[in-house]
Amino acid sequence: MDIATLVGLVGAAGIVAMAMVLAGGFAQFIDVGSILIVVVGSHFVVMGQFPMGNFVGAAKAGLKTLTFKSPNCDEIIAKVVELADLARKGGLLSLEGAEIEDPFLKKGVGLLVDGHDGEVVKAILSKDVQMASKRHEQGKDIFKALGDVSPAMGMIGTLVGLVAMLGNMDDPKSIGPSMAVALLTTLYGAMIANMMAIPIAEKLGKRDEEEKVAKTLMIDGLLGIQAGQNPRVIEQVLHGYLAESKRPSGDDG
Repeated sequence: MDIATLVGLVGAAGIVAMAMVLAGGFAQFIDVGSILIVVVGSHFVVMGQFPMGNFVGAAKAGLKTLTFKSPNCDEIIAKVVELADLARKGGLLSLEGAEIEDPFLKKGVGLLVDGHDGEVVKAILSKDVQMASKRHEQGKDIFKALGDVSPAMGMIGTLVGLVAMLGNMDDPKSIGPSMAVALLTTLYGAMIANMMAIPIAEKLGKRDEEEKVAKTLMIDGLLGIQAGQNPRVIEQVLHGYLAESKRPSGDDG
């Protein structure tokens, strides 16, 4: 569970909800027409910009930001070194029965066991990293588009409300509801963009960066194992992926 994402989204929504309650209650901030224009309309506009498969995939990726667990590079390094020790003692075939939870690392070890050389292993795994990054980028682009479109749809709703208001200036009772629609659409657009779409887009970008670092670390470790390097040397190399404050005191850099 990504606590930061959950707390951030829920906290922002909670603060706005509290402000609405203090301002007189939720009822005055709910308008079906405004919801249709901004919420439904924005999603249709974004859907028209991307293939349906990408749009659905982005929705799934957005939900996963709440459950995504950042890769623990310390644990990955420890596992790679453990595998390197095993391979040094019993050869690459001894890795076949090793318990490996991470599917990417498990795939890489399988390639080593099958006897592929380093260039093949690197090419296959690097392609996986590239395609995963592309999927994350597609999800990020869709949420960024939603963040751009929502305020624009809010402005359209505002214009609709103003036209309705100006067209009924002879009826003072209609001015208030029409102005409410005009303002609520702007509010909805700003909320969707700044409280959901943009934060999720940024989170997907961060997730992509973290996964690329973790998987690149694994590739370097696997190539070291395939080359028969000393496990301690592999460990030293992989510690370069850690922040200096997290590296063992004996490491350089």
